[in-house]
Amino acid sequence: MVLCSGIPAVAQNAEEAAVTAVIRKLFTGMLKGDSAMVHEAFARNVTMATAHRDKTNQPVLKQESSIRDFLKQVGTPHTEAYREEIWNIEVQIDGDLAQVWCDYAFYVGSTFSHCGVDAFQLHKGKDGWRIFHLADTRRKEPCAMPTK
Repeated sequence: MVLCSGIPAVAQNAEEAAVTAVIRKLFTGMLKGDSAMVHEAFARNVTMATAHRDKTNQPVLKQESSIRDFLKQVGTPHTEAYREEIWNIEVQIDGDLAQVWCDYAFYVGSTFSHCGVDAFQLHKGKDGWRIFHLADTRRKEPCAMPTK
């Protein structure tokens, strides 16, 4: 299992390392409650989506066209850190477009909240790689987290 700030620094090549550094910045910012650090990981225009099941087990897709609420949640003082562990990290790059797919488990402090898959899409602009779309799945179970 890879801790939120522990994405392997050694990737197959320099571009993969640059892409995973952005993901590392996002998770480190979440862990520290640093909304400015989190904001630096994202492009100017961002979309987000979450796929999950409602209480009646019907599929739901929640979409957002801004990270404003996410940044507010991260930056608002809270007693327990937001920690995300990831594994099975897959990075694909073609020119200035990249995507990262990984399994994750999310914790508030030491308490498990949910698990799923993160799917990041990044673009390389004049300021480097930035996330322009983040989608995830969320569930309480089944969560096949690897043993440490």
